[in-house]
Amino acid sequence: MRIINHPILSFPEKNKVHFNFNGQQLEGYTGEPIAAALHAAGITVLRHSHELNRARGIFCAIGNCSSCLMVVNGMPNVRVCVEPLQEGMTVETQIGRGKLP
Repeated sequence: MRIINHPILSFPEKNKVHFNFNGQQLEGYTGEPIAAALHAAGITVLRHSHELNRARGIFCAIGNCSSCLMVVNGMPNVRVCVEPLQEGMTVETQIGRGKLP
């Protein structure tokens, strides 16, 4: 679910990397936002709201809201819409407000 051919924009080729999401191995491209790699893998729910437990996905995609907060490499409250993907990252769904290690 990535744009490959575009009439105006060109997309330079990037290296494929592997990362873990909730124990599942996925792949994406170096430097793309983690949320983009998850979305391309068919994962659209990134977390659930605190009070009503409603599903949350990509909302602003510029790091201003809290819809995409996840645990990345053990650190909670990472905005995955702007966090670049790297080889071997561990990404987990954050429950609640997150706990610092």
